[in-house]
Amino acid sequence: MKNWDEVKTAYQVAKLGTVSGAADALGIHHATVIRHIDSLEARLNVKLFQRHPRGYSATEAGSDLLRVAQATAEQFQQLSGRIRGHASDISGDLIVTSLVENATLLLEAVVSFQSIHPNICVRYHTDERPFRLEYGEAHVALRAGPMPNEPDNIAQRIYSQQMALFASDSYIDQHGTPRDISDLSRHRFVAHDNADYKAPFNRWLRAHVATEQIVFRSTNLQLLEQAVLSGAGIGFLNLRDCKKYQKIQRILPMQKEWASPLWLVTHVDLHRTAKVQAFLDHVKNVIQQEIKTEDAE
Repeated sequence: MKNWDEVKTAYQVAKLGTVSGAADALGIHHATVIRHIDSLEARLNVKLFQRHPRGYSATEAGSDLLRVAQATAEQFQQLSGRIRGHASDISGDLIVTSLVENATLLLEAVVSFQSIHPNICVRYHTDERPFRLEYGEAHVALRAGPMPNEPDNIAQRIYSQQMALFASDSYIDQHGTPRDISDLSRHRFVAHDNADYKAPFNRWLRAHVATEQIVFRSTNLQLLEQAVLSGAGIGFLNLRDCKKYQKIQRILPMQKEWASPLWLVTHVDLHRTAKVQAFLDHVKNVIQQEIKTEDAE
């Protein structure tokens, strides 16, 4: 049926028996009810109602329409109930995305969230490109850098990722340690191969170090980290992760502009669902506990 509004109108007329009753039920003008009935009868080439002074009585064809429309209305009501149930149910797939280097930041939160909600299946996707939340590619995205500003996305700042310049003991044994920023010109560096990589620390490095000094480059941040640890050059590492490494040294005092804000991003259409809200609240609680622990240390 091309026009479901006309069918709904005919259903209400058959159910209530009057044009005025159908108009009140649907919140439309009585003239619109009559126009819908006339249009539907013309399209079907059959009389659906007998008109009489007390109202409208369904013909045999109208009774058939009443039965089918009533069954359809009941199915829509059941569907609406199931959809509302899904919206309030914390189960099913939860798709989370981030850059691969930030995935471990959420891992503890994801695991503990599933222990509380065992019916959740987490699908964690990592890629260099940002996933399109408006196309349903993910429920929650963890993004770094400037505040995301895509239309209809909601961004909440949860953490400031502290970055610092490091060099391995082997590099320092061979090349020494820079005394200050002006001394960087005689050293070798490890950095992202894309000069336009938006991380704040990368922009700082590109502004203070000549391109020819960047002797090891890659788009894989895990490989860049290993290159620094192996002595290929000086490079930025996440201060949080470096506690587990030995035989490396921090180079130069930390700068404010090296920090990289982290954001939890959701699409407005999914932001208020029970599943997404529960996950966002849990992640924020876990991150806050980690920050308190780090501050205590």
